[in-house]
Amino acid sequence: MAVFDHSKILIKLYLFIFSLLLAINENGLALDIKKSLISPCCWAGTIYDLDHNPEIELQIEQLVDQNKTKNEILEFYVNLYGERILAIPKAEGFNLMVWITPIIIGLLGLVIIIIYLKSPNNISSEVISDIPDVNFDDEIETELRQMD
Repeated sequence: MAVFDHSKILIKLYLFIFSLLLAINENGLALDIKKSLISPCCWAGTIYDLDHNPEIELQIEQLVDQNKTKNEILEFYVNLYGERILAIPKAEGFNLMVWITPIIIGLLGLVIIIIYLKSPNNISSEVISDIPDVNFDDEIETELRQMD
């Protein structure tokens, strides 16, 4: 009777899962880079969205296979095409305004709304209960009754 060795099966299973996770991670890195770069053919969307650049997609996969990091690959394309190839601008220099301005405008809008809501209304909501003296009030009342 053969002895069944569980440790060999577990080692093979762990190696398979590790290689599968490594392959998914590499594909995930390539996918992340494709989503981070604007397509230079028309500058209208990311490489991932447009799917117009099989050459660049292949080049990205080759760079990932060469164990380049995301920053190295993005820097390669920035040197090639300039910073406009980045889908998300770097938060430095003038580009910092792209990140700060929406927050400032949002806070300013919130302050304006709060001030508006807390400001008192000048419109009086009192009900006037006194009947004013109207000339010919009795005549108007009798004519209205006749109309009904």
